[in-house]
Amino acid sequence: MTEEDTPTMAPGLLQAYAPEEADEMPDPRRRRRQQDDPIANLRKWEPKTRLGAAVMAGKIITFEAALASGLPIREVEIVDALIPNLEDEVISVNMIQRMTDSGRRVRFNVMACVGNRDGYVGLGMAKAKEVATAIRKAITAAKLNLIRVQRGNGSWESASGPGNTVPFKINGRAASTRVTLMPAAQGKGLVIGETGKRVLELAGVEDVLSRTKGQTRTTINYAAATFNALKNINTTRVTNTQRESLYIHTGRKNA
Repeated sequence: MTEEDTPTMAPGLLQAYAPEEADEMPDPRRRRRQQDDPIANLRKWEPKTRLGAAVMAGKIITFEAALASGLPIREVEIVDALIPNLEDEVISVNMIQRMTDSGRRVRFNVMACVGNRDGYVGLGMAKAKEVATAIRKAITAAKLNLIRVQRGNGSWESASGPGNTVPFKINGRAASTRVTLMPAAQGKGLVIGETGKRVLELAGVEDVLSRTKGQTRTTINYAAATFNALKNINTTRVTNTQRESLYIHTGRKNA
């Protein structure tokens, strides 16, 4: 089959349908991993939405094209197919107890963050009776809440050229927690709390200065405020001249 005859597919689908190498000594733990393996789940995926059918048919092969289509992303397999190998991290796990007529009811509230460390990040929360189920649902919710991150070089201390910081000062809020992200010089690092640092690392932001107000000890609100700050960058009006002077790029840096 020549290159012209090879059908165009999304990157995740190419990995899912690539020939597997036979293992000499099969690992029994591998079966457990495949239950939560996004690439393995793509082999059994049957699209139920118009966007999912377009991705499976090869009409849409990038996440940018999926957003441009205007169709809602309601299947997590769409994200796994367009942006494979997303990294996930659990931000917070809280146990919720409630007294009912039948006794004490225990549930778990989990917040998870996903990202590719190159311009895409998502944050989600979920509840379940078991921790493993809640984590799985939170990761799914985070993938369905994926956003593109705008990065640039907005620090006067840096030399001209592309950068991996925020292009300008931006605020984010969640409940009483407020996070302000400010451009930093290249090599400065992430000058922010540990919770916000985990979100920014998965987003691909390498240098940033920050200022916080409110109850920053609340992990969930701190992570949500940082995520909302990145989200507010996309809603800020920027002229083409400003975009060029700040070297703003959206999504993947080498796209």
